[in-house]
Amino acid sequence: MEDLETGRILKFQDVPSKYFAEGLTNWGSTLIQLTWQNHIALVYDRATFRFLHTLPYTGEGWGLTQDGRNLILSDGTANLRFLDPETFHLVRQVAVTDHGKPVTQINELEYIHGQVYANIWHTDRIARISPATGKVLGWIDLTDLLPASQRTDPEAVLNGIAYDSVHDRLFVTGKLWPKLFEIKVIPEKPALRAVHLP
Repeated sequence: MEDLETGRILKFQDVPSKYFAEGLTNWGSTLIQLTWQNHIALVYDRATFRFLHTLPYTGEGWGLTQDGRNLILSDGTANLRFLDPETFHLVRQVAVTDHGKPVTQINELEYIHGQVYANIWHTDRIARISPATGKVLGWIDLTDLLPASQRTDPEAVLNGIAYDSVHDRLFVTGKLWPKLFEIKVIPEKPALRAVHLP
């Protein structure tokens, strides 16, 4: 945890080097963090960051969020898995599609105003997804948010979404990025339609 104004680290918890830590979300009094290929989630006390226990799951762990009822997990495929937060058992899953085509490489997740926001790995775009149908409702294009001249590595890609529900603020960042950005999503204006007048 760090101070948003200064970037100063206020609290941290080391992850054992045998794990490649991935998506993280809050659930009640805990924080739950995925591991990429170890098939376990790490559960911490939310107030102290003290490690509590693990939860097993199948497949890879990429992104994690929650909708108040279930945890929502991405694994790099076109599927979002809805899991019981206490047992990690699968409740249901949806296939994410855009105009009928599967959307793969779904990575970092955040649940905002009834939609799942999902970063697509190695792109500068975030999909807004219906959790009921899996359909992409729209895209957030963040091309050139961080200029190529400030990306020091080919893997320095957009890879972080965080939502402050108290102040209705949306933040994004990337892997190896030197900055955190606060952004505002502006609804796209409907296209003008020509009307033939008599």
